[in-house]
Amino acid sequence: MRIDVLTLFPEMCEGVFSTSILGKAREKNIVSLNTVNFRDFSGNKHNSVDDTPYGGGGGMVLKPDPIFAAVEHVLAGASGSPEVKPRIILMCPQGQTYTQSIAEELAREEHLIFICGHYEGYDERIREHLVTDELSIGDYVLTGGELPALTVIDSIVRLQPGALGNETSAVSDSFSTGLLEYPHYTRPAEFRGWKVPDILVSGHHANIEVWRREQALQRTLQRRPDLLDTAELTPKDRKVLERLKRETQPEQNLT
Repeated sequence: MRIDVLTLFPEMCEGVFSTSILGKAREKNIVSLNTVNFRDFSGNKHNSVDDTPYGGGGGMVLKPDPIFAAVEHVLAGASGSPEVKPRIILMCPQGQTYTQSIAEELAREEHLIFICGHYEGYDERIREHLVTDELSIGDYVLTGGELPALTVIDSIVRLQPGALGNETSAVSDSFSTGLLEYPHYTRPAEFRGWKVPDILVSGHHANIEVWRREQALQRTLQRRPDLLDTAELTPKDRKVLERLKRETQPEQNLT
């Protein structure tokens, strides 16, 4: 996989790209992570990439020409199959809310290009004629698109084969199954009087899997019940949920 990030602040990305899972995936050539400063494509002596908006108003708007030129430069240097068209992703608050299912979809792509903006916004022609996707990581506004892009990239790269030390880790993550993840424990078996659940040290793997599934259902019911509307649930899951709902309902005062 190749990922290119168009940004005015490449140094924000390079530090993240060289550490932890992303750094290891880069070293193993699992993913190619590149930054492009689109200020280099400003085409004017002042290297300006923004201008005041037509019609007036506060703030500055990113011009289309540097962005288009930077993307075209990346495409010209791409060595992949000419039939493969990269997904060009605009990070912005107006975009589709990012989810694990989108991460899994993007993880199957060969080439992704992220555009990280600053200032008031983008010239609308960038949205209309260049990008293929607009993504938002939540209902809030940040100074620029770098942190959202890095968040998305991290979630995509960790899904690449060989990126994680344990290939089953990504499969059982929260949201990957449609549910929140079950609780984890490790040594010591007792810490300050708090013990690891007996089932986890029983050695009975079938019972452990049942316990973990029930815990995932319970945690999702308590913290993110909205996820249950779209999660893939078995008839057994639904029976467990019905029992959990009965157990958590406050007892009615019959006096």
